[in-house]
Amino acid sequence: MHGVWRDGNRFQLLAESSRFLPAMFESIEEARDSVLVELYLMESGRLATALIDALARATGRGVKVALMLDGYGAMGLSNEDRLRLESAGVALRLFNPLGFHSLARNLTRDHRKIVVIDSRIAFTGGFGAVDEFLEAWYEVAVRIEGPVVADWIRLFTRLWDSPMTRGKGPAALVRELTLQQREDYRGMRGRVVWGQGYRYQAIRHSLYGRVSSSQRRIWLCTPYFVPTFSLRLRLVRAARRGVDVRLLLPGKDHDHPGVRYAGQRFYKRLLRAGVRIYEFQPTFIHAKISLVDDWSSIGSCNFDHWSLHWNLEANQEVDDARFAGEVATLFERNFSASHEIHRHEWARRPRWQRFKEWWFGSLDAWLTRLR
Repeated sequence: MHGVWRDGNRFQLLAESSRFLPAMFESIEEARDSVLVELYLMESGRLATALIDALARATGRGVKVALMLDGYGAMGLSNEDRLRLESAGVALRLFNPLGFHSLARNLTRDHRKIVVIDSRIAFTGGFGAVDEFLEAWYEVAVRIEGPVVADWIRLFTRLWDSPMTRGKGPAALVRELTLQQREDYRGMRGRVVWGQGYRYQAIRHSLYGRVSSSQRRIWLCTPYFVPTFSLRLRLVRAARRGVDVRLLLPGKDHDHPGVRYAGQRFYKRLLRAGVRIYEFQPTFIHAKISLVDDWSSIGSCNFDHWSLHWNLEANQEVDDARFAGEVATLFERNFSASHEIHRHEWARRPRWQRFKEWWFGSLDAWLTRLR
């Protein structure tokens, strides 16, 4: 499932929390009508407290505030913080709280990251309201203005109304917001694309199509690189026909090292085909960015089976040479801060490393069959 391509948008690339967090908080402080926030991760701490304070100030100004969190991803949010939100007048709903129902339903998580201010400005990326995003994790977001903001509102509203959400916020709270959009921007072409578990994977199919038709470059950044066979095959074929294929992946600093080992079992064939692989060194890189020629995609979706088979995901696609140039500059800066894995170096890796690839790769294969 995906939205339609819309012209006349403005997209601003915001690399690192030192840029996107102030931009988001400034927009919330300036809100006069509505604030919509949808997050997977929210845990009590400095960042969550700052967000709760900002949302409370907004409701104090008469702003309508709706906060939707994943029932599992918000388990680290204390009861005290939940009461603060409710007492401040924030409408809080949880998507799919864990329960005694099917395993498949418990595995289905809302992994999207959406912030919409006054039906006019939106933000998306890979961020959450946990303290790791303050300094420990490298993340990227995009600020959005223009007709596609209405599509982000529709995504939020559809899930807010869903029977899989629970909470005190009335379902009809945000419906009328979908009617508010501006068509007077002149600028970039973009569309919202989303996925809902194994049945609806427009994000994956969009990426596959772009990779297959690529002419110059395919630069991909993801923190959890356990790609499908189909994506691996397309990357290999692109590299062999002369496309500049590069992967920007986490180094040893990783929140789930097993996922890293599971993905590393694919390095050998990719390197042999000419794919260049970089492991980011400064910190854990949590960003999810795709750049194929002049098309780019930024959002919540990782290249692992969990995102593709279970999660609700959403990305902002941009088809614009200027924006692609900014994304390319960001990639080049991060490539220079990374260690490039070379084919002959990788062939000499120790047996213990190979064992971990086999072990976590087998576990990943088993989890994939669960779907």
